[in-house]
Amino acid sequence: MDVTARVVAERVEAAHRESWSVVLASTVRVTRDLDLAEDCAQEAFVRALRTWPEQIPDNPAGWLTTVAKRLALDKLRRETTLRRKLPLLVEEPGETEEPTDPLRLVFTCCHPALARDSQVALTLRLICGLTTREVAAGLLISEATAAARITRAKKKIAAAGIPYRIPADDELASRLDVVLTVVQLVYTAGHVAAGPELTRADLTGRAIELAQLLVRLMPDEPEPQSLLALLLMTQARGDARVSEDGELVLLADQDRSRWDIKMLAEGVSRATAALRQGERGATAAGGQTSPEPRAPGRFALQAAVAGLHVTAPSWEKTDWVQVVRLYDAMLVGWPSPIVALNRAAAQSLVPGADLVEVLGELDALGKEPALKAYAYLPAARADVLARLGRPDEAAEAYDAAIELTANGAEQRFLRRRKSELAH
Repeated sequence: MDVTARVVAERVEAAHRESWSVVLASTVRVTRDLDLAEDCAQEAFVRALRTWPEQIPDNPAGWLTTVAKRLALDKLRRETTLRRKLPLLVEEPGETEEPTDPLRLVFTCCHPALARDSQVALTLRLICGLTTREVAAGLLISEATAAARITRAKKKIAAAGIPYRIPADDELASRLDVVLTVVQLVYTAGHVAAGPELTRADLTGRAIELAQLLVRLMPDEPEPQSLLALLLMTQARGDARVSEDGELVLLADQDRSRWDIKMLAEGVSRATAALRQGERGATAAGGQTSPEPRAPGRFALQAAVAGLHVTAPSWEKTDWVQVVRLYDAMLVGWPSPIVALNRAAAQSLVPGADLVEVLGELDALGKEPALKAYAYLPAARADVLARLGRPDEAAEAYDAAIELTANGAEQRFLRRRKSELAH
């Protein structure tokens, strides 16, 4: 590949990462059909590879959106019976294109008519532009299962005529939890993506933007505020997660002076405000506030955990007992193998913890189908085994974690930890 072709390929790849959801969401307005919109968006990126060597546009996202829309209109004109043959997405009359289009697409993918697992898979595919393999990796399922969920969800949207819009106020509450879950998964996908990079900034940035849109859409709801707080506190530590030579650095070893103090302060402030919102009571339909306070939601609890980490003077002085209590609260309301794994990892760090008991919990979690392909489970086992003075078993656990990890930086980190067992 010559220099020009390589530069163009890099620019097209960057545009795909940064603008895929905007291009697709805008094209859906023209087609009212997700499959057709996705085909046209993909074709626009292919055409960019052929056209941009002549001149790279000043506004790549605008160029791609225009091309995708023109392709869609051409196909619709050629297939004049398309709108009669296919049930299409419905748009409210008089609506105009606006920056919330990606959020419209999220709510469309998260419509209650779709199964929960299909909602998540479809959103990761359409909003993030993840391949089916990447979606499968993010959801800890097989590639065939991910493909089936995505296809099933698209067919359901078409057959049910699901609206392409942000729901009315009285519908928002019932749709909120799954939308928040998906936005968090988008952020998580930015940290577990396959390849040499430790973090995909396009995915983490997109998740934060969606969380900000949700806060503006529902300013009186504590859970969107909590999710945004959680993402900001995590993002603020981003630079410290990578050493100067590009290697992964765990929270315990991070240089806290490299944390983004301004972003951390905003995250802590939002987390605190969200907890106070919950204490004041729930906002009911019509804007009325219930006098009954509500227990913290799962995103508020996760934000509280993040807050304990970022406000602790050091890793050693983290209030691990309180961290475990917060995970216990999550398990009561939202039981999940991953939450149980995080709780066990935190319990292992409580001063005086019984590590043999913790290892038993981790071994029990190894029987959970959802964690069979989850690299962090054997990695956690390896850490506990090493601290118990069982290096051979720890090495085997590290090998299992390396085998399950697709990210190059994480693989190098795990190999380094394994090599340290001999010292």
